[in-house]
Amino acid sequence: MRILVIEDSDAIRQMIETLVSARGHEVEGVSTGTKGVDVAISRTPDAILLDLMLPGSIDGFEVCRRLREADATGAIPIIIISALDDDESKQRALGAGATAYYTKPFSPTALIKEIETIPVRESGKHRAR
Repeated sequence: MRILVIEDSDAIRQMIETLVSARGHEVEGVSTGTKGVDVAISRTPDAILLDLMLPGSIDGFEVCRRLREADATGAIPIIIISALDDDESKQRALGAGATAYYTKPFSPTALIKEIETIPVRESGKHRAR
């Protein structure tokens, strides 16, 4: 499974990459929302792990909205991993199209279980969950 990690903290991104790749998944990490949207659309991953507080002109909420609107990424599971733990942020993320929401610090075991419930794409499309 191909996983895209969009996280601005090098330490957190590397930790997630190590955790996910140790389970046999192919992982690519980027540090900005703009780069994340570009990579997701051009190299369509099976799942996206997304931080909400990203530097630059596109935050995680906007990344999620743009990915949901694009044909190539509209059905890809988007798992939020954020330090924002208030209900408003959670509802905004889910409203923007997030599939799941994890608050930092998160349980690595729970994240892996979430990823492993994602069906692998067949013929370029995701099966319904």
